[in-house]
Amino acid sequence: MPAIPPFESGGLLPPGDYEVSFEELQHSTLVLGPNDPSMYASWDARWRRRLVDNLEILTLQLWKVGVHEIFADGSFAEDKDHPNDIGGYFVCDLDRLRSGELTRELNLLDPYKVWTWDPASRKPYRGYPKKQLPMWHRYRVELYPHFPGMGCGIRDKHGHELEFPAAFRQSRRDGKPRGIVKIKYGGK
Repeated sequence: MPAIPPFESGGLLPPGDYEVSFEELQHSTLVLGPNDPSMYASWDARWRRRLVDNLEILTLQLWKVGVHEIFADGSFAEDKDHPNDIGGYFVCDLDRLRSGELTRELNLLDPYKVWTWDPASRKPYRGYPKKQLPMWHRYRVELYPHFPGMGCGIRDKHGHELEFPAAFRQSRRDGKPRGIVKIKYGGK
């Protein structure tokens, strides 16, 4: 059985956490496309591979500073031919995040200094209603820090704020459960 299963009939990754290496991700349905190419004639495997390569750059930086739990999804984990980006989160220590130590360490590794979640750092991008973070502009990947008890601004159907683990395991379009990719630590 493949590390990442095919999409369900609604176009979502089946619910579950799929722990994969980057090699497994590059050879998965999420990059290469569904088994029936006639249904996805405009599937952009090249773009999806580029997104995964960029995710790998940011993941390697996180690993170097001791962050090992990294999850990726967004429209990338759906049957969208050309997703805008990869969204995701990583589990980190609140004190390192709050002190700015984590951001400083990451920006020492990244040549473009993209590690920030400051709303003032968001810039517009043509054709997009939402302003984007520097890491999105450079890599088309947005990874958010998470620690237990931290809300993410996304609410469930009852109006309760969700944490990233719950929010990222549901479709933004209809709230249905979907799968998420967990990057296997050290998995190249």
